[in-house]
Amino acid sequence: MAAKKPTAHKPTAHTTADLALLEELERKILWLATWTIHNANHIRPNVDGLKVGGHQASSASLATIMTALYLNALRPQDRVAVKPHASPIFHAIQYLLGNQTRAKLENFRGYKGAQSYPSRTKDVDDVDFSTGSVGLGVAQTLFASLVQDYLTAKGLSGAGLGHGPEGKMVALVGDAEMDEGNIFEALLEGWKHGLRNTWWIVDYNRQSLDAVVREGLWQRFESIFRNFGWDVVILKHGRLQQAAFAEPGGEALRDWIDSCPNQLYSALTFQGGAAWRKRLLDEIGDQGPVTALIERRTDEELAALMGNLGGHDLPSLIDAFAQARTHDRPVCFIAYTIKGFGLPLAGHKDNHAGLMTPAQVESLRARHGVRPGHEWEKFEGLTKPAAGFEAFLKAVPFNAKGTRRHQAPRITVPETLDVPLQPAMSTQQGFGLLLNEIGKQDSAFASRLVTTSPDVTVSTNLGGFVNRRGLFAREELADTFKKERIPSTFNWEFSPKGQHLELGIAEMNLFIMLSALGLSHSLFGERLLPIGTLYDPFIERGLDALNYACYQDARFIIAATPSGVTLAPEGGAHQSIATPLIGMAQDGLASFEPAFVDELAVILRHGLVNLQEEDGQSLYLRLSTRTIDQPARTMNAALAADIVKGGYWLRRPGPNAQVVIAYQGALAPEAVEAVGLMAEDRRDVGLLAITSADRLHAGWNAAQRAREDGAASPPSPVEALLAEVPAGCALITLVDGHPATLGWLGAVHGHRTRALGVEKFGQTGTLADLYRHYGLDAQGIVRAAQAVAPGRPIQYLSTVGG
Repeated sequence: MAAKKPTAHKPTAHTTADLALLEELERKILWLATWTIHNANHIRPNVDGLKVGGHQASSASLATIMTALYLNALRPQDRVAVKPHASPIFHAIQYLLGNQTRAKLENFRGYKGAQSYPSRTKDVDDVDFSTGSVGLGVAQTLFASLVQDYLTAKGLSGAGLGHGPEGKMVALVGDAEMDEGNIFEALLEGWKHGLRNTWWIVDYNRQSLDAVVREGLWQRFESIFRNFGWDVVILKHGRLQQAAFAEPGGEALRDWIDSCPNQLYSALTFQGGAAWRKRLLDEIGDQGPVTALIERRTDEELAALMGNLGGHDLPSLIDAFAQARTHDRPVCFIAYTIKGFGLPLAGHKDNHAGLMTPAQVESLRARHGVRPGHEWEKFEGLTKPAAGFEAFLKAVPFNAKGTRRHQAPRITVPETLDVPLQPAMSTQQGFGLLLNEIGKQDSAFASRLVTTSPDVTVSTNLGGFVNRRGLFAREELADTFKKERIPSTFNWEFSPKGQHLELGIAEMNLFIMLSALGLSHSLFGERLLPIGTLYDPFIERGLDALNYACYQDARFIIAATPSGVTLAPEGGAHQSIATPLIGMAQDGLASFEPAFVDELAVILRHGLVNLQEEDGQSLYLRLSTRTIDQPARTMNAALAADIVKGGYWLRRPGPNAQVVIAYQGALAPEAVEAVGLMAEDRRDVGLLAITSADRLHAGWNAAQRAREDGAASPPSPVEALLAEVPAGCALITLVDGHPATLGWLGAVHGHRTRALGVEKFGQTGTLADLYRHYGLDAQGIVRAAQAVAPGRPIQYLSTVGG
């Protein structure tokens, strides 16, 4: 615990009957969490022999803090991201509050049981933010607070905002979790946007998964947070220690505690009172006041004194949280704790994944007064009548209004999205024009759109929408260029009316912001329609946060552009290969790659509706900067339906077809040209436009599962499409991305398939150079067709390749 003396928080006295009840409930919560893990590992049958786990020590360090929060400090409008390894403590609290079942606790980490880490979508109790990928839940609270500010500034008074003060967005943070870089990226974004109403409570137990953290880490935390405009509250010494410091010799004890290395403090905690006594007497005993202070206490009392850190002292915590509620500034609480507090594992450096032995649990049972067979009873072992605890829990403010998940009405989306089509244009250009047209509207639909981008707003074609709707800030900020009468294409004024949230360049922040915006209906009772843009290859930089957002069932739209090697002059670093596969593999995300702008208009409209459905999904649009000729056609309901399903015939194959070309995205011109070349020699060549490999594949899998389960399932869209292809016909698939994106099509009905795409890092050059290099040009497609379905040599082939 080596450090200079901090400006510590001083607790006030608490002598109420409520405090006595809370202290007993804290012990009960610790018991239930510990027993839940023990039951999962030592009592419940283990059929596969795998360790179940559960992190008893990491849970124990937060028992006091979470008791103070959930049973005293929190209000229904507050939202909490629980440290992943404190999941058992969370479930125990929810069990006492009536939001979790005994059956789920008994099946902790089992099939359909209480989850290893709190989950919005898989747990039945009141989880605000899923946690598990460390650091992301922490950052999520910051962005949720910014979304709350956005709604408040616009006067949107949903169920979570219109009936009382704004909520606190609270994160319970492991000190080792603070190593995660995305936390610090989020801190910077919070500072830029004037963060408010956010509490981060650092569980400073000074242990990580495998070790003890470096000395003086709290000083670095304090400095970082203060520099970003946060208040910092140090909760280091509890009431027992504060009282001891006031005794003769107490200052010497304080000095020793403050200069004690983390590893030594942890080791002595594990060894217990006798070890504390020997070390203290050896190092600061003076046969005078300090010795007397130590000798007045039994070994058990001395161990309790040295373990009485601020994070384990209910009065200190209650008082600190109450003071922080009086203002809206962001607050970082650095709460000193002991990993494994209250358990025989306390302080040991190996305790992170350690499990208590059955003998240790029996000893804990005796200390808690829990009779065999009564382990799950809510008030077993408590010293006061159950009625008093029941009444107290019923009155807990956090739980007073029942469910804290809100509902919000759906936003009506126009039947069609207008876009000024041009003879030749790119899908990125079309996306910008679609949003610009929406920006012209004076409608509830247009007002609920909110866009965001990591410093690529203009280059992803959001500029038109932002010009019309403005950038958001809680306080108005004029465009200096406009004020100084300097001509500029973009009129970028910040104000509470704005509908674009401009972010720094970190893609992790983009996806966590989209996650917060996409949960607005549930968290705050007000629905938003979030759209985020970024460069397609940089999805991979924020992939953990994207997965996290989808796991929470947040609803949003990603427009990723430009994509693929089609961004030819930029070279490999800016060319995406794997993103189509990411779109297919990511649960909760429907992936589309339209070739034409009229397709994009249909897909975007579908996505805006679908993300509001109970069983809907978020939408990923993979767009291109390549200008291509647009088809002269009228969009009808049947074609629109096929586009949303994932594909349609641009040219149906005839009965004698030997080759069908199936393409996705910006390679449409090459596919069309190749069909024209082959049509001179081959009859009935088919051309299949794939708008979503993801939706076709998902539909095919769903149909197969239904049949396997004995249900009568009609053909899936891809089965129906390829049923028109003769059995002996070959498929040539084409995508500006990994060839596996469409390579599976041949498995639907057993057609021979040659999948063309990109498997290597990109090159720089012209489109012609790159398409020829990867065999994606028309000549390459023809060569592939000739190889997989030999026919009479095509005269054109003799002129290609060199």
